[in-house]
Amino acid sequence: MKEEIKSIIVNFPFEGEFIDYYPVNNGHINDTFVIEFENKFGEINSFLLQKINVSVFKNPDELMKNILGVTDFLKKKIIKSGGDPDRECLTVIKTKDGQPFFYDERFGHWRCYNYISDSYSIDFISSPEVFMNAAKAFGKFQKMLSDYPIDTLYDTIPNFHNTSSRYADFINAVEQNLSGRLDTCLPEVEFAKARKADADVLVNLLNKGKLPLRVTHNDTKLNNVMFDKASGESICIVDLDTVMPGLSLYDFGDSIRFGANTAAEDERDLSKVSLDLELFELYVRGYLSQAGDSLTEREINYLPFSAKLMTYECGMRFLTDYINGDKYFRVHFPDHNLVRCRTQFALVADIEQKLEKMKRIIENAKSKKK
Repeated sequence: MKEEIKSIIVNFPFEGEFIDYYPVNNGHINDTFVIEFENKFGEINSFLLQKINVSVFKNPDELMKNILGVTDFLKKKIIKSGGDPDRECLTVIKTKDGQPFFYDERFGHWRCYNYISDSYSIDFISSPEVFMNAAKAFGKFQKMLSDYPIDTLYDTIPNFHNTSSRYADFINAVEQNLSGRLDTCLPEVEFAKARKADADVLVNLLNKGKLPLRVTHNDTKLNNVMFDKASGESICIVDLDTVMPGLSLYDFGDSIRFGANTAAEDERDLSKVSLDLELFELYVRGYLSQAGDSLTEREINYLPFSAKLMTYECGMRFLTDYINGDKYFRVHFPDHNLVRCRTQFALVADIEQKLEKMKRIIENAKSKKK
């Protein structure tokens, strides 16, 4: 692998001697490596080298145009506010001939980013403060891009959070029953069908012009926030591959689905699955402290529903994949996708019981900002 890495990095304008590389095993779609160079002063400079997964991101040109456009836009705002653009935003290292990625028939598509030193990411919430800091980071990201020219963005994965489209995929899977598994998940199928009306709510509001189309991250997990080692504060949002037009509610709802669940995503014991209202409130406070002024009243009012919808959508995607024979999500045991689906649907049911409390939390947060 080292020889392959060497063959790729010669196409980028790195200075110094190539010292070493090591893989970053963070579960992302793309293969990621840290590469290290030693300059003439004996200092080590690091960069992130990534192989773009073109089976998922089928148009790398459009993908990188999105990322370059968004990062250039963010950097200008960061500089204007007196921040550090190289630390608070990803930087694409272009190839020697000025391209955003290197392509070779043997090796595929490769890109490079700056390495943000003295920072770290985490996969699980270690404290309530960490979750609130993540909320602030994603809220700030939303606000800073609120005036981005949305018509210049490409859909890197069409219909990614279009729940109506996801429901249609689910129904198609049920009708075809390709894996012959339908009899093993009938209660889950009925659960999903009973909430069909929910799938259309946000899509209909968007189509009627009642919700604004925005720049959205679409993968607002905790490990896509970089934290400063010294202060513990959030400094940068990473993994921008799914940045595309969407609803702010998608990002908020998915953060709650992932971060405020009291159980793991594939917990078999459903009695452990619930929405932590304290974490929900912390995230609301952190998110609105940064993004609140840029959001419409309707967007804020639909925040609780978005948590339910994104959880429902995720569960439905797991169920669809299970019925189709595990074609999309990586599984570690035969009914892994069904277990994941049941966990998500258990969380949906719990959110439904807590929606009124969640709405009151939103109202309290709004009143404190006035």
